[in-house]
Amino acid sequence: MAKRVMGKLAFLTLRDDRGQIQLYVDRSRLDDSQPGGFDLLKGLIDVGDIVGASGTLKRTEKGELSVLATGVQVLTKALQPLPDKWHGLANVEKRYRQRYIDMIVTEETRSTFRSRSRIVSTIRRHLEAKDFLEVETPVLESVAGGADARPFVTYHNTLQKSFTLRIATELHLKRMVVGGFERVFELGRIFRNEGISARHNPEFTSVELYQAYADYEDMMRLCEELIRDCAMQACGSLQVEYQGTQLDFERPFRRVTMNDLVKECTGLDVLSFGPDLSAAKAAALAAVEKLEGSDTRHQARIKVSSAPSVGHVLNELFEATGEATLIQPTFVLEHPVEISPLAKPHRSKAGVTERFELFIAAREHANSFSELTDPVEQRRRFEEQYERHRSDMERGAANKKEEAASSSVDATSYSNGSSSAFGSGGGDSEQEDESPTKQKEEDLEDAPYEVAVDYDFITSLEYGMPPTGGLGIGVDRLVMLLTNSASIRDVIPFPLMK
Repeated sequence: MAKRVMGKLAFLTLRDDRGQIQLYVDRSRLDDSQPGGFDLLKGLIDVGDIVGASGTLKRTEKGELSVLATGVQVLTKALQPLPDKWHGLANVEKRYRQRYIDMIVTEETRSTFRSRSRIVSTIRRHLEAKDFLEVETPVLESVAGGADARPFVTYHNTLQKSFTLRIATELHLKRMVVGGFERVFELGRIFRNEGISARHNPEFTSVELYQAYADYEDMMRLCEELIRDCAMQACGSLQVEYQGTQLDFERPFRRVTMNDLVKECTGLDVLSFGPDLSAAKAAALAAVEKLEGSDTRHQARIKVSSAPSVGHVLNELFEATGEATLIQPTFVLEHPVEISPLAKPHRSKAGVTERFELFIAAREHANSFSELTDPVEQRRRFEEQYERHRSDMERGAANKKEEAASSSVDATSYSNGSSSAFGSGGGDSEQEDESPTKQKEEDLEDAPYEVAVDYDFITSLEYGMPPTGGLGIGVDRLVMLLTNSASIRDVIPFPLMK
């Protein structure tokens, strides 16, 4: 990684995965054992080459441990020069696209991926120590289930059938529980055909686990223990700094219901409206007007206005007002039934479920619930979700027809010489070109998509599933947190790029 030639002496810094050491080369000593070796080193070896060396250990006059070379050879010649050692890869996008270069020149990057490996190993060991069995479930599925997310679709030529890449491992793991495996987990890749951001990558890693004869209270305890274990292994401490904020994993994690948190932030008790959606929306929209930032208010207005139930109104207000306040580890409890199709209804509170999400540094890191085991209720919720998506699809198709008709009128106006179709003057043409593209991407992400009911999963429940607690943790976000990384791309070796 470094080379200095000073007359009859040369100094090379050699680095491998275990560390680095200086190679001390004396011309006469090297040439005695390897004639022409010094000239080879001087003329042919460059920074970035992979070399082999032999010799004896010694300390220089400055006390640096070195290898006194008696033999040097080029194992692999690097044809491409490395970036300047003082600046590394200044282009962030190039760091992601050519990660191998980033790994060569940036110790912080290598350290991040070592930490990632330790965290994954810790998760596996922690669960195995609690008698969980690691299993593998299909990546290709006939029906995408276990989450409300847009799937990637592919086609199998031999079977002449479309399949989706899994959006969760949940339903197959629950089938394992039905089959008699009482503690199972899977560390695996998940694929969701959705947006890319500092917190989202279409391909990501999660761990999902299921424990028979447990509930969401048991899962909270397990989750807290597991997060602490990972923090100790990755950081050596339960006091962890993330992006300038000190996080405390030592104290018991805070617990607060979603409705109470929204009440803290807005003064509004959403669940007190019962099934009165109109009244809940009116009160929520009034609360939205007090939010800071015009874009935040605009987005919240749209989501609250289109909420199909009081439970959805509560969730939208929580996302708009509550999430950003959750810096220290916090379990948010008792999500509405309407947004939790796989969760068991709360044993003593109507309208909410035995569910929690773990938030740290204003981001969701885990999702868990006492699993719904009633096949009749599960069928009802799945079919209700299906009908909602079908209605969204029909409404989206109708809107497209209206937009197409409107575009046709605009085009006619433009061809007749009217300036009103695109505004007057014709300036800012570059912005006009970019804006439709950006809007199109946003429209695609928000567009409704087709879902299907996994009736085979319902059939499996009809054979009897014991009371079960389930937990899912996003591994990439956890690695971000414990390596102080600002973007999810920093913790994925080869992230998806546009």
